[in-house]
Amino acid sequence: LARGAELAPFLLTLALVFLGYSGLCISVWPNIIPPGISIQEAAGPPQSLGFTLVGALLIIPVILMYTSLAYWVFRGKVRDGDGYH
Repeated sequence: LARGAELAPFLLTLALVFLGYSGLCISVWPNIIPPGISIQEAAGPPQSLGFTLVGALLIIPVILMYTSLAYWVFRGKVRDGDGYH
């Protein structure tokens, strides 16, 4: 990291997190829905799905705007000597 090589550790960390979640999903997958139940039987009632859809359509843009604002505010790197240490 002293030479400014941040890409390799970042990509390796992404790969490690991806492999961890993949292993978790693979280990849990057979038990998520029993084999005798179809996807239509496992789904919730249409009213619940519609309520969830409306909620998601309202809240996801807010989350994306807030995340964009946070990335904009904290963009760039801190120069040496500008930190609080």
